[in-house]
Amino acid sequence: MSQPRRGRRPPASSRRVDQPRAAALDVLRAVRTEDAYANLVLPGILARYDLSGRDAAFATGLAFGTIRRRGTYDAILAASIDRGLRKVEAGVLDVLRLGCHQLLSMRVPEHAAISTSVDLVRATVGHGAAGFANAVLRTVSTRDLEAWVVELTPPDMPEVERAAIAHSHPVWVVEQLHAAAPDDDLDALLAADNVSPRVTLVARPGLATREELPGTPTRYSPYGVVVDGGDPATVPAVAEGRAGVQDEGSQLVAHALAAAPLAGPDHTWLDLCAGPGGKAALLAAIAAQRGARLVAVEQHLHRARLVQRALTAGAEEGGGGGPLVLTADGTMPPLRPAAFDRILLDAPCSGLGALRRRPEARWRRSADDLVALVMLQRQLLRSALELVRPDGVVLYATCSPVTIETGDVISSVTRGRGDVVVEDVRGLLPGVEHADGPVPGTAQLWPHRHGTDAMFLALLRRA
Repeated sequence: MSQPRRGRRPPASSRRVDQPRAAALDVLRAVRTEDAYANLVLPGILARYDLSGRDAAFATGLAFGTIRRRGTYDAILAASIDRGLRKVEAGVLDVLRLGCHQLLSMRVPEHAAISTSVDLVRATVGHGAAGFANAVLRTVSTRDLEAWVVELTPPDMPEVERAAIAHSHPVWVVEQLHAAAPDDDLDALLAADNVSPRVTLVARPGLATREELPGTPTRYSPYGVVVDGGDPATVPAVAEGRAGVQDEGSQLVAHALAAAPLAGPDHTWLDLCAGPGGKAALLAAIAAQRGARLVAVEQHLHRARLVQRALTAGAEEGGGGGPLVLTADGTMPPLRPAAFDRILLDAPCSGLGALRRRPEARWRRSADDLVALVMLQRQLLRSALELVRPDGVVLYATCSPVTIETGDVISSVTRGRGDVVVEDVRGLLPGVEHADGPVPGTAQLWPHRHGTDAMFLALLRRA
């Protein structure tokens, strides 16, 4: 089955197979062949197949669940096939993974999971491959997920390898998270990465109130609500840009920066890596209420446009003038040194703290990526410290708990500098407990403890 073109109905061959499953297969193919993000391609694929309601929910759960549990399913498939997975045609392997998820992790009857998968292979690859898929999935169906994991992870297997199979993470990711996670929390953390997060909305102060948003108030953020379902775009405040979709951990990053005590002027704020604009929009709204102005810097033009769009709703609010968006490199922006009172540096990172939200990220990154990212993070933090005024504050944040991206960056940049003090950020996080970071005074949020992405926060004050 060739992928349907945008704006057109699927071809006749694809309409002979189950449509929600065909849509899920298209998501997997886009992630594999185009490096697409599942959450970005999904809406268009659902529209092409004219799916809504239960069918759309089934396709979404099947696609995202399969991507999350790919590592476990590949181990099971490898034990069920008499040749290496690299010798299995990629399109067939995609369908086999979908079949595994239905058989092992969804309430789909065995005959339906196998027959629809065989139909998909027959329509997309051919009759010979369909017979192969039938035989493999029948072998997979002989055990449930727990029995497969027990069989594939014998007691003498090293803990990291066992966890990688059981919780579907690359071994290198498990190693990094094991080094960063609190004692005995590894399994709970990895399990949390495989649970789809609930949708969290943020009411931008001065533009919307939390009371006008549907849902339950967030545990920690004074701006958020958690919703059980539905399309956030149908919420009037979200549609109008007065509210947005934003993880509670990200809300707390903006809140902590804004809540930091500050002596002297407090008129000029900076978001040094602002794309795609969620934190910038919240900061701009808070700043506007105080008569301050936010400058948002984003290196990439397409992301800078997203920032501009996110800031549009609050552009005319407040006494400090509307927010300003600059397309520039944060390591050497065209900005005057010591010109800002508060700076947010939400640094580019591995994203290993948001694997529950971006399921494909665990398969796309490699350990080699960390070296370049850490160098960039250090450069950006040095830049931020040059741009903040004496007695001003910089909030360094990453959506990663990996120590070399968090505590090590703070230690390496501040070492030997008498003009920078790491202050205790934990008191700025309302009600948050058990969130000690790797450097004294820093904070580390966790999905299994706090229900947020694994955001790291460090507050630095320029002496």
